[in-house]
Amino acid sequence: MPDETQKQTWHHREDTGFAQPEILPPASADGPARPQDWTYLPPTAPAAAPPLRRQHPLLSFGLAPATYALVGTNVLVFLLMLGSKAQPLGLGVPTPQALMDWGAKSSSTVLMDHDWWQLVTAMYVHAGLLHLATNMWCLWNLGLLAEPMLGPIGMVAVYMLSGAAGNFLGLMLDTVVSGVQGTPLSTVPSVGASGAVFGIAGFLIVFLKRASLPVPQPELARLRRSVLWFAGLNLVLGIGISVAPTEMKVDNMAHIGGFLMGLLLAVPLASEFGKGRQLYFRRQTVVFSTSAVLFCAACYGVAMFWAQN
Repeated sequence: MPDETQKQTWHHREDTGFAQPEILPPASADGPARPQDWTYLPPTAPAAAPPLRRQHPLLSFGLAPATYALVGTNVLVFLLMLGSKAQPLGLGVPTPQALMDWGAKSSSTVLMDHDWWQLVTAMYVHAGLLHLATNMWCLWNLGLLAEPMLGPIGMVAVYMLSGAAGNFLGLMLDTVVSGVQGTPLSTVPSVGASGAVFGIAGFLIVFLKRASLPVPQPELARLRRSVLWFAGLNLVLGIGISVAPTEMKVDNMAHIGGFLMGLLLAVPLASEFGKGRQLYFRRQTVVFSTSAVLFCAACYGVAMFWAQN
């Protein structure tokens, strides 16, 4: 039986007409439990919750459908190139002409032949299996982290705008150098999704710092450091490969341009995250639409600069 101290923790219930403790006792055989039927048991520690079952990353399509669609599109283009024999078997690299035939970007064809679509198509073309595998591995990992914060449409928008911005920065630099120095435009094809991948990394660096996310701060800081390491290490490697006396070259302007676009897209979105679904997606529409218009205006400006020089 409970002592007087324990009885003081009981509360009166008008529907039953008798007192009951904080933890309800079991009902007796002849109806509701009565005080004389109670046997006091000291509180025990709650049973440990069963461990959460973590979904296998390869089965997480529902969490990031756009990421899988983007990876699938890049792989499909590679397979089509392989089927048409534009892409050699094994670790071989396509010829420059084969890359151009499949949508690679070169400054000369964009400005002289007005093939502006290459700024978009180039981010789905890759120079060999190793190039594809490394880019898709990075896209998959970063996309699984970014897409739940962006949504499928937002994920595609950041990928497309960042990839196009990266290709545009290289084009703009080549145009300025050619116009000032009077040298021919570059005819070297530029391909790959790395500019878009850097854009997603840039988006995450800002978003993980500024957005109101329901994640412990130490975990957010760890994730942000990982993304910073990824961006910094790959940028340094790209610059190192470019200056090394090797035949392999890296379009570092695409990396920088994509990264900067990702940063810029994240700043106005992070402040609205957590304020309501409709408000956040309305802000996305404004940010992505405005960015696309400004991008087209910048392309027009470069075209006019080239025409006048």
